Amino acid sequence: MKRVTAILAILLFAFAVFAQSIVETTAPAPEPEVVMTVDPLVGWGTETRGGLDGRIIRVTNLNSSGPGSFAEAIKAEGPRTVVFEVGGVIDLDKQQIKINNPYLTIAGQTAPSPGITIIRGGLTINTHDVVIQHVFFRMGDADDAKIGDKYEPEISTGGNGNAYNVVVDHCSVAWGVDENLSVSGKRGAGPENASRNITFSNNFISECLAWSVHSKQTMNHSMGTLVMDDCTDVAIIGNFYAHNYERNPWFKGNSSGIVVNNLIYDPGAWAIRLSWIPKEWKDLEERPSSPKISIVGNYEKEGPCTEVVAMIGSNYPENDEHGYMEDNIIVKIDGVTPGNLTHESIPVGIDAEKPIWYEGLNVLPASEVPEYVLWYAGARPAERDAIDLRLIEEYRNGTGKIINSQREVGGYPSYEPTYRELPEPTGSIEEWLIPYTYEVMVH
Repeated sequence: MKRVTAILAILLFAFAVFAQSIVETTAPAPEPEVVMTVDPLVGWGTETRGGLDGRIIRVTNLNSSGPGSFAEAIKAEGPRTVVFEVGGVIDLDKQQIKINNPYLTIAGQTAPSPGITIIRGGLTINTHDVVIQHVFFRMGDADDAKIGDKYEPEISTGGNGNAYNVVVDHCSVAWGVDENLSVSGKRGAGPENASRNITFSNNFISECLAWSVHSKQTMNHSMGTLVMDDCTDVAIIGNFYAHNYERNPWFKGNSSGIVVNNLIYDPGAWAIRLSWIPKEWKDLEERPSSPKISIVGNYEKEGPCTEVVAMIGSNYPENDEHGYMEDNIIVKIDGVTPGNLTHESIPVGIDAEKPIWYEGLNVLPASEVPEYVLWYAGARPAERDAIDLRLIEEYRNGTGKIINSQREVGGYPSYEPTYRELPEPTGSIEEWLIPYTYEVMVH
C-alpha cells in the first residue's frame, strides 16, 4: 500500500591506497543522483487525470473571493490545476463553495509552509474528475453562527448525479457541523443519479462537532463520513477517524464500497454503520438492499467517549444488513484488551465472501495500520499543523474527546501569510508536482 518511495542512489568510485608512495587515481566521483517518484493513487475514480491536462491557475492571495483567490480558481472553466503561491488561512466567511466545473486538480502541496488552511466554510463537489490533495479544512461553528441560520459546512460530493471520479487524498478535515467528509446521492433515483467512483484516502477526518449549530438539535451530529443511499463504488482507504460520535463511515441502502486500512479512534457509538432507514424509504416503491461492503484490515481503539466497543453495527435488524469482514482489530482504551467486532444489540450479518473489491489494492495487515496511518495520512504529514499533532498525541495517550466547538481545543488557527513564487513547469505537470508532493510527505 505504500505510495511514496524515495530512492537515493549515490555512486562512488573506489580508490585504494596500496602504499604511501603508490596511489591509484580515478575520475572525480559524480554528484549524487536523487530520484523521486510518487506512486499512483488507488481506488475507484483514481484513474482520472483531474485537471492535469489543462492550464495552471495560481492562487496568489488568501482572500475569500476575487482575482487571485481560491474561490476564483474553483469557478474557472476547463481543465485546470490549482497551485498556491501563498500559504496561510483562507476564511470563507460561512460560504459553502461549490465546484461545478469538471476536470480540476487542487494541489495544496504546492503552497509554502504552513500550507493552506480553509476555515469557516465548506466545499461541495457537484461535478466529475476532481482531485484534491494536501489541504487543511477546519470548518467550525464560525464562532458567531446561530442554530437555524443554515450554516452547516462540510466537504461533500453533491447529490445531483454529476459527481463521479472524485478523489480527496491526504487532506485534514475537522470541525464539520453536518458531517466532515461525505458522499451524497438522490435516494431512490438509482446509482446514475448519485455519486459514484469516489475515493477518500489517507485523510485525517476528525472532531466533527456534536450539537453545535446544527439544525437538528435532537441528536449528537458529530459524524465522520456518510455514504448516502444509491452511492456506489466508494473507497475509504487509509484514513484516521478520530473523535467522531458515529459514521466512521456509514454506508446506507443500495450503496457499495470498501473500507480498508483505516484507523478509528474514540467513536462514541459503533464505528462503522451499515443500514438504510425504513422511514426514509416509506414513500418509495423500492425496498433497498443492504450495502455491498468489504471491511478489511481496519484498526479501532476505544477512547474516552466510546459508549459501545464494537466496530460495525446496524440499528435496524429487520433490514438484514450484512457485510464482509477480514483481519480487523478492535482494542479498548488500554490499547491491549480486545473489544468486539460486532455487538448483539446492533446486529450485522457477516458475508462469507467479498461482495465487492477494488482489484490491485495492496492491503496492510491490521496490526500495522496505526503506525502507518499516523505517519503517512493527513495533509502535509512532514509539517503537520498543531491540530493534527494533538490528535496523534491523543490517540497514543488515550485522551481527547468529542467536542461541540473548535473553541474547546484552541479555536481557529492563525498564521502570518507566506509567499513563494512557483517556477514555470518544464515537462509534464505531474513531473513538476513531484518535488512538492515529496517534500510534504517524507520525514
